[in-house]
Amino acid sequence: MNNGPVRVTARADYALRAAVELARAGGELTKAAALADSAGVPLGFLENILADMRRTGLVKGHRGAEGGYTLGRPATLITVADVILAVDGPLASVRGEPADTLDYVGSAAPLQVLWVAVQASLRDLLEHVTLDDLARGDLPDRITELAATGVLASPEAVART
Repeated sequence: MNNGPVRVTARADYALRAAVELARAGGELTKAAALADSAGVPLGFLENILADMRRTGLVKGHRGAEGGYTLGRPATLITVADVILAVDGPLASVRGEPADTLDYVGSAAPLQVLWVAVQASLRDLLEHVTLDDLARGDLPDRITELAATGVLASPEAVART
């Protein structure tokens, strides 16, 4: 079974990489440059992402020579959905709009219900994986079971790399 590609923005990917590194730091201050290096994220891009995460309270910035960044709350309380929402906005938006605000007419009307269901399914999965899970490399059983039903590395994907 080939589930096809899932599109994740660079912002979301980079934000999650950085957030996992902060979770692994266990509350120790981490400089943006060190965070960018360990997460494999361009520093300028990361600084913009950290600003978004700071505005939403996911990250705290500490100024000064000994400053750096920490998570804004425990890694066990920050989900993947929280991070994506902080940097990209609603999950599974359609044309940049939240699924529940769309207005379809006629035979296309059921599409709104479908898009809302897709959004709810994504939220259901992404709200059950925390930064702590990722930092420990221990995903919930439900996630690993679902991943096992799909193709993680299809022959087509391998051929493209």
